[in-house]
Amino acid sequence: MATDLLDRIQHLQFDDRAAAEALLLDFVRGQFTLDVEQVELRPLAVSLNSFNGFLYLRGGERLFFKTHTEPDTIIGEYYNAEQLAEAGYPILRPKMQSTEAGKQLLIYDYVDAPSVFDVAWTIEQGDDRESGALSAAHEALDDALLAIYERTLAEQSADEAARAPVHQLFYHRLTGGRLERFYGPDAPPLTIDGGAVAFADVRHLKWTINGQRYDLSLDDIIARAVDLLQPAQPGPSIAGHGDAHNGNLFYHADGAGRAHLTYFDPAFAGRHHPLLDLTKPLFHNVFAMWMYHPADKAARTQVAAQVNGDRIMVTHDYALHPIRRMFWRSKVERVLIPTLKRLNVDGQLRADWRAYLKSALFCCPLLTKNLLDADTYPTEIALLGLAQAVEMGAESAGIRSLVDATLDEVEQVI
Repeated sequence: MATDLLDRIQHLQFDDRAAAEALLLDFVRGQFTLDVEQVELRPLAVSLNSFNGFLYLRGGERLFFKTHTEPDTIIGEYYNAEQLAEAGYPILRPKMQSTEAGKQLLIYDYVDAPSVFDVAWTIEQGDDRESGALSAAHEALDDALLAIYERTLAEQSADEAARAPVHQLFYHRLTGGRLERFYGPDAPPLTIDGGAVAFADVRHLKWTINGQRYDLSLDDIIARAVDLLQPAQPGPSIAGHGDAHNGNLFYHADGAGRAHLTYFDPAFAGRHHPLLDLTKPLFHNVFAMWMYHPADKAARTQVAAQVNGDRIMVTHDYALHPIRRMFWRSKVERVLIPTLKRLNVDGQLRADWRAYLKSALFCCPLLTKNLLDADTYPTEIALLGLAQAVEMGAESAGIRSLVDATLDEVEQVI
């Protein structure tokens, strides 16, 4: 099956790129009427569920390609790029595309620009020459995003909402097989304080994280998220990218200290709730560098844990770089707050908006990748990822998490 083939290529690119490229070359030649001579994959840290690279055509033309792989796909329609362009998004339009589920691949003209993910990581590593230009460009993009939200805001029926591709990133990962495959009965134990704890037992524990007390277990948060995020809910919708994290934004510098950003890879674009649209950038642009660079973050981060009765106690010193706080502040102040205010004034703000947003945020650290995959994530990073999932999905007591402290402030102003 093509679904299995693309997923195999995605994994194989990191271990045997030549073999992955050979498989991809056969796929592209069978899917497109292009005289492709060679394919070049670019195995990148940001490519957690995707792959991209270049096609070389006979005659010398070079093209860029990108795909997102989703083995447990439920949704049949992807890549609504034209809808985003019509809504006013600055989006790179594909030259050719295959959008059938399991065969989705977009081909673009050659792009000579880094992603915002790469630029931000360079800044976090100490080279801040692009910091000012990136901050200004990102804030301008968020201002434009709010304008698009306001222009495209409209009611959506339950049936229309259920068909939105964005649910593949949240509800369908919870219920469509990924959750059980990662953390079900066959999940390996988690090493805590030198001992192996069955993950079924970990799922029942309550958490204390750096003094933040959580009275919901992972199983409690999962059950609440399944209930809150079910797709067939009528309500407000906007035209949204759905997966607009920094890895899906190109950074175009003009050489004079200015830059602008363009979206690409609209795999989950469509009409959906604005809070779901904001979820991926709110989490992945800010909190998730451990997910993309686990070895680097493991070397720099102290994580300790122990089980005390029905509670797991975790301490860590994972800190956010200023560029991450800029992404957080910009999205919250320029998009989230005014959007919530608008929904509230229009009588469209759901009473449980906070729990709804936190349930979607919870899916990002837990279900983007398998945290129990020891070949990818050292034990301390797995613990950090699980702790972040709890911080995203549950309410902190005592010391407030950054997410909860921010949402407390948001509630005061809307």
